[in-house]
Amino acid sequence: MKKTLLVDLDYVICEPGLLKILNDFCGTNYKDDDFEDYIIDDVIGPQEKIQEFYEYYLTQDGYADAVIFENAKEVLEKLSEYYDIHLCSACVMYGVERRSAKLFKDKFEFLMREFPFLDPEKIIFTNTKNIFKADVQIDDRLQNLMGDVKLKLLFDAYHNRKITDDELSKNNVIRVKNWKEIEKLLLENI
Repeated sequence: MKKTLLVDLDYVICEPGLLKILNDFCGTNYKDDDFEDYIIDDVIGPQEKIQEFYEYYLTQDGYADAVIFENAKEVLEKLSEYYDIHLCSACVMYGVERRSAKLFKDKFEFLMREFPFLDPEKIIFTNTKNIFKADVQIDDRLQNLMGDVKLKLLFDAYHNRKITDDELSKNNVIRVKNWKEIEKLLLENI
């Protein structure tokens, strides 16, 4: 019987087009390294401007310019031989919750186009990821790794670098920097 693996999409498998869309909206040229926290909160500011950005974002395809992280596709395909992979990604955008269906569509189409080996019936769209039970979970947000999971992996991203080793240790979480590290960690004892 295969072990269960929950894998996040954004900032774990790929960098979505959020930053490009934000730069288009604001007329800026930001890069990930310009931030230590989530982009939208740092750049846009007042709530009414954030709402305006969300409205604009819904007119775009956040995955048209998504960049798949190095080795993600190959490692996921290898892992699929030994793990029951469930892709688990947030899709509800706050402020436009009732119109977030477009995000589901854009993510799903991206996944089916780029990762045909993933089972479409094992794609979970939810903003509440800490409710699942799994053998392994990979996410870029610490609060998403608080479910009933045996091995919790925090994928290194610009917005989680302030999390200390002590905090990770206290929550039984291991930071991983790339997909080769994940491959070694998850396949070495199989």
